[in-house]
Amino acid sequence: MVPYIQFRGPCIVLSLIVFTITITLVHSKTDSSDVSALNVMYSSLNSPSQLDGWKSSGGDPCGSSWKGIKCSGSSVTEIKLSGLGLTGSMGYQLSSLTSVSSFDLSKNNLKGDIPYQLPPNATNIDLSNNDFTGNVPYSISQMKGLKYLNLGHNQLNGQLSDMFGQLPKLSQLDLSFNTLSGNLPQSFKSLTSLNTLYLQNNQFTGKINVLASLPLDNLNVANNQFTGWVPNSLKDIKNIETGGNSWSSGPAPPSPPGQRSSHTGTESKKKSGLSGAAIAGIVVAVLVVLAIIIIAVVSRRSSSSPSHLLDEEKLSQRRPFTPLASQELSSDSKNYKELKSSDSLSSIPVKGLQTSPSIDIKPLPLDHLKSFDDNEFVNHTSIKRSSSISVTSCSLADLQAATGNFATGRLLAEGSIGRVYRAKYADGKVLAVKKIDSSLFQGGQGADFTEIIANISKLRHPNIAELVGYCSEQGQNMLVYEYFRNGSLHEFLHLSDEFSRPLTWNTRVLIALGTARAVEYLHEVCCPSSIHKNIKSANILLDNELNPRLSDCGMGIFHQRTSQNLGNGYNAPECTKSSAFTMKSDIYSFGVVMLELLTGRMPFDSSKPRLEQSLVRWATPQLHDIDALGKMVDPALRGLYPPKSVSRFADVIALCVQLEPEFRPPMSEVVEALVRLVQRSDLSGSRRGDDYDYY
Repeated sequence: MVPYIQFRGPCIVLSLIVFTITITLVHSKTDSSDVSALNVMYSSLNSPSQLDGWKSSGGDPCGSSWKGIKCSGSSVTEIKLSGLGLTGSMGYQLSSLTSVSSFDLSKNNLKGDIPYQLPPNATNIDLSNNDFTGNVPYSISQMKGLKYLNLGHNQLNGQLSDMFGQLPKLSQLDLSFNTLSGNLPQSFKSLTSLNTLYLQNNQFTGKINVLASLPLDNLNVANNQFTGWVPNSLKDIKNIETGGNSWSSGPAPPSPPGQRSSHTGTESKKKSGLSGAAIAGIVVAVLVVLAIIIIAVVSRRSSSSPSHLLDEEKLSQRRPFTPLASQELSSDSKNYKELKSSDSLSSIPVKGLQTSPSIDIKPLPLDHLKSFDDNEFVNHTSIKRSSSISVTSCSLADLQAATGNFATGRLLAEGSIGRVYRAKYADGKVLAVKKIDSSLFQGGQGADFTEIIANISKLRHPNIAELVGYCSEQGQNMLVYEYFRNGSLHEFLHLSDEFSRPLTWNTRVLIALGTARAVEYLHEVCCPSSIHKNIKSANILLDNELNPRLSDCGMGIFHQRTSQNLGNGYNAPECTKSSAFTMKSDIYSFGVVMLELLTGRMPFDSSKPRLEQSLVRWATPQLHDIDALGKMVDPALRGLYPPKSVSRFADVIALCVQLEPEFRPPMSEVVEALVRLVQRSDLSGSRRGDDYDYY
């Protein structure tokens, strides 16, 4: 028995050691998305030797104690790399660092634009004392937990966007020692927790009245170009610096009603002792000031020219269309009760779609009723990839002039690849300029921009946004597209109010069909075929008649290297890394867009209950349940939709969002299913004013 006991003892000890090591490894293993983001950051920072433990590929930041990294469990929670002499940029994958609360890369030599996406849940961000250029990234507007933001001592320029309306916890903001210009945004009023604001040594103009009601203890607005008067409510601030501005020297106008006065008790006593003559003089002065203000207002209203770029932008972007819902939403819903009593679910089996020559549909005028007819379809083979390049080379100077030097007021959108600006020329022409993130071309990683332009310029399809020009100067690469005043499908579904969202059911079907046609063209007509890799409602633009135009086509090479969009709700489950995108993953993304059209919900919404946050997970089990389907439909439709069409639409969605890529149909079959959805319905159009009958 003794030998047996002696042999068994070491085995037990060894087993315990192995078990302990295994448990340690499991708990120290860092989340793969965090590792990938830090790998990209390390490469973008030019692989500095001072970052002990860091790697450009793989590794375990939490288990191996990478310099400046702190973790909680398997998630990176802090990145503090201040004063290390770092160069380069921070990379393009910071949005994957969802558990990071503190992000500090201050006092380095970082250059270029601040990335469009920063760690989304950070509460403290310090990027001060670098050489960043460009503007304050608009994505900050979505960081509702942000408490501290320091972008001081950089080379930031341009005007501040109105991005501060949803930052209730922000208590300290430092934008000092940059070259920011323009008026302070009105959304500053919403910073109800702000106690420290440093804006000194910039080029801000206008008044600072927007700061009057903030609970500030520390304010520095020195050395700008502010005018007017310092509001009385700010004069009581403990630490305030206002020198070096162009303040008015005359008497300040009366404080607005309800605004607290800064007069002390002594001042009040002095005021109460004023003589009658002095009071009369004050009254006269006030009347004169009021007269001047009234004259200025009248003169300003009589002038037809805009006084400020942002005002011009707001006027120019008013949508000119008449809401399509006016006629349809006023019609009696009793017509649909008959449909509901007779409809049945017509499911389309996964392999049951017969492949036939693909057909195209002409964009239909949406201002009057029109039925579908075979003569309105043309064979898609007439649409081929053009062999010639017909885009114009634009000068950087011209684009700067047309965009107001890429002013914030001209910003239309921003994403993982770059920002899009509205360009307005002297002859009235309006275009959209996509300014590609320079970091995508650094370190020899970027593709030949000329080759990218050549490939995009060959794409010709009525449902694809057309490239009309490009610019490649001074290290900046830009693409110029046609401009669509109606914006994107994302804006219509998720950002517009009820009046300006005329997406009736038949309009949604047309948008889905047109988008499917665009993807079919990329997948099955282009030679070589093209994978989009970033299909989402924000990339589906709408023309004046609300026909869809798919944007970002031919840009897949950039998405090959960026995974900012991973986990955004659009990507197929197999896309755990950016290189995994295929035609089948495009099909999945398109199915998610169809779900948006059906439900009006976003692909991922953290404000929903936990089981409803992922749109696909919530909706998929209900797509073949008629009763549940009726409850899923976008409430904005107000119940005015044909149930038979909705059920067939849901069948197509179910095909596209299947978990197994091999079971998703090719896009040509999706197009055929959507066309058949139209053709199977009643074409009589006998009910005047009710165009749902066509579906």
